[in-house]
Amino acid sequence: MDFITTFINGLSLGGIYAMIALGYTMVYGIAKMLNFAHGDIIMVGGYTILVVLNLCGNPILATIAAIVLCVVLGVVVEKLAYKPLRGASNLAVLITAIGVSYLLQSLAQIIFGSASKMVNIANLGVLQVGSIKIQGYTLFTLICTIVVMIALTLFIRYTKLGKAMLAVSEDRGAAQLMGINANRIITITFIIGSALAAVAGLCTLMKAPSINSTFGAMPGIKAFTAAVIGGIGSIPGAMLGGILLGVVESISNKITVIAPYTDAIEFGILIVILLIRPTGILGKKRREKV
Repeated sequence: MDFITTFINGLSLGGIYAMIALGYTMVYGIAKMLNFAHGDIIMVGGYTILVVLNLCGNPILATIAAIVLCVVLGVVVEKLAYKPLRGASNLAVLITAIGVSYLLQSLAQIIFGSASKMVNIANLGVLQVGSIKIQGYTLFTLICTIVVMIALTLFIRYTKLGKAMLAVSEDRGAAQLMGINANRIITITFIIGSALAAVAGLCTLMKAPSINSTFGAMPGIKAFTAAVIGGIGSIPGAMLGGILLGVVESISNKITVIAPYTDAIEFGILIVILLIRPTGILGKKRREKV
């Protein structure tokens, strides 16, 4: 029974990684850039939840405020930092993304200080099924993950905007010749990714109710690892990679002998998978134009 609880907790943690990884993989798949500031969008969402909870104590209002602010911040970052670099080298975009990440972390330290702050979100209690006890936040995260996966899949497959995203992802130049506004599609991608980052921040705070300026750094790195394992640019791959990483982390933390090496095990899995399949589990090889 303990293994089942550990596995369910792993699915919940993997759901958080998957929601963050979707932001990485969608931006890379469409804009062909790695937004390393994505983890810090999570941190901004977490601090927004903290501030709104201190003002009114309403977790629903705090979540809505976090989603709105993260979306606005994601769009501003895309317009000011990334859009001017559309035709620049990948190295220039990467350095800019790292710079934006450190900027957001520094601003958070200036505003809120360097000490961790407790975030008191509503207690969802415990659900008991037979002898299995499932924490309320675990169930909440699983439901959020399933809803996000289904909604995003339906959106991409059946809506005009989703099909436009697929077109831009496959060939931006050809998509623009067909009348698709690639800049608008990229902005919408940042909006979706930033909203998911806010939800992931909420789920993370429910699991560990403490926040500081580097709150989103490690989840962001692990979510990026999950995106690469699943196949960066692939939405199902991001979900698969996130769930796989979450389950491995949850099981490793329960085994006393290997618990201190959990992070090494996770990144070791990344290395092994890339050696066997460089494009990731569900990634596809792309022909580079010359």
